[in-house]
Amino acid sequence: MKTSFISACLMMGMFSFSAAHAQGKKSFEAVAPTYELMDLPKVDLTKFKKNKSGAYVLFDGSSLEGWRGYNKAYIPNKWNIEDGALKFSKKPNVDKPEGGDIIFAHDFKNFELEFEWKISEAGNSGVFFLAKEVKGQPIYISSPEYQILDNEKHPDASKGVDGNRQSASLYDMIPAKPQNAKAVGTWNKSKIVVQGEKIQHFQNGKKVVEYTVRTPEWNKLLQSSKFSQDKWPLAFELLSKVGAEPGVIGFQDHGDDVWYRNVAIKVLP
Repeated sequence: MKTSFISACLMMGMFSFSAAHAQGKKSFEAVAPTYELMDLPKVDLTKFKKNKSGAYVLFDGSSLEGWRGYNKAYIPNKWNIEDGALKFSKKPNVDKPEGGDIIFAHDFKNFELEFEWKISEAGNSGVFFLAKEVKGQPIYISSPEYQILDNEKHPDASKGVDGNRQSASLYDMIPAKPQNAKAVGTWNKSKIVVQGEKIQHFQNGKKVVEYTVRTPEWNKLLQSSKFSQDKWPLAFELLSKVGAEPGVIGFQDHGDDVWYRNVAIKVLP
């Protein structure tokens, strides 16, 4: 009788401990902090010209109309126009140089974004899309990134998994295959297509990446990246819902010289 009573007490104690442990474990799960979206001016896309393909010209080589800094009302002066290209300069010849990512101030949902780019030696940049302007946070917290990179000399090329930080890759998640980036100083032609939940990356005429957002497979990719729920709860929260609402496109200041030109976007139904 005494043995049975002790056994019962032990079993009850183990159950209580297990329940408390489970509750305690649950309480340690990463919870996304609250965030605030910026309410900055946007532009009327219909005021921009279209090219022969019916795409709106976002940068025509002569004007920065429609562009501004991410979470800013102006364009930082490290971005300028050079020989018909939109350039980020690491060391511009200006007083009080200021950098930062830039965006085209209009929200897009379904589209084909085309652009050309070239990168400096050992350089790094990126193209963002479907992004939100989150107060106090970087643009990539809410946006996929089309990587721009010198695959030969930038250290990121050998980091990540299977080359998923090389040019045209979905940064830190899916490698671009085939990897067909041209040599440093040479212009590359790229395209990003967003249609519903399906996204495709193109580089120099080849489709190199394809994925579907807001799916269990997408969340699995996020969980295996730097944007996982444990590592970065707010990024996981925002990126798990990416594309549900329209967002802005942007170019990254990663501290290295980079050039963009022939930036145009065709709005899809």
